[in-house]
Amino acid sequence: MSRPLTLMAVHAHPDDEATSTGGVLAKYAAEGVTTVLVTCTDGALGDAGTVKPGEEGHSTEEVVALRAAELAESCRILGITHAHQLGYHDSGMMGWPQNDADGAFWTTPLDEPVARLAELVRQHRPDVVVTYDENGFYGHPDHIQAHRVTAAALEAAGSDARLYYSTIRRSDFARFGELLREAGEEFPEPEEGQEQPEWGVPDDEVAADVDVTAFAQAKRDALAAHTSQVENIFFLKLPIHVFTAAMGREAFVQARPAREPGGPVADDLFHGLR
Repeated sequence: MSRPLTLMAVHAHPDDEATSTGGVLAKYAAEGVTTVLVTCTDGALGDAGTVKPGEEGHSTEEVVALRAAELAESCRILGITHAHQLGYHDSGMMGWPQNDADGAFWTTPLDEPVARLAELVRQHRPDVVVTYDENGFYGHPDHIQAHRVTAAALEAAGSDARLYYSTIRRSDFARFGELLREAGEEFPEPEEGQEQPEWGVPDDEVAADVDVTAFAQAKRDALAAHTSQVENIFFLKLPIHVFTAAMGREAFVQARPAREPGGPVADDLFHGLR
């Protein structure tokens, strides 16, 4: 190719980039791939350290500024080439009253964010795009909206980029549980009034499984850069050897071109494109 390969990741909030795609972003950046991160919301409804949204002392303006700085540090750690923030207001968890607030990403008509993301797609011409599935991985409204915006923006831009959704193999949960018990931890229970989401997909739906163990420390460091959210980032409680074992592979469903379940599993998001 006459230009470097380009990977674009579209995420909902600051810190999402590190959780599910920190490994591939760091790995491909180290290989000379151009990496582009688009963060759709300002993260205003995240924690302010130990202060939760709605509690006294929680200032959304201060949280937005803090999270932008944390995101910049995470991007530095992961070697991200270009980072863009669309700046829509964080919608909070599904069912929160902020879902319907003026400017909330969840209720923003699609036309504007689709047009803005389509322009970035035209600018960067990604070969591969990663985002969330139709359920936003676990039902978060901003993740679902990011999925909708990404799919529509690729069509609007006339892009033929390969599209993946980040995921987890359901069969990995038993192994993950064993790793946690060995580390003296238990997977966090849902908050009162919330149901435990159904995580991941059947194994035969995974199209790509990328080994990022060499970049596990960078992934952990990028997560830790989001210092205001550390209390909610469960994986940072794990020792690095357990973190690497649990988070050292990143799995993806291939949305386009469509792939039939049970097909071969690639170890590279750019397989066939190099």
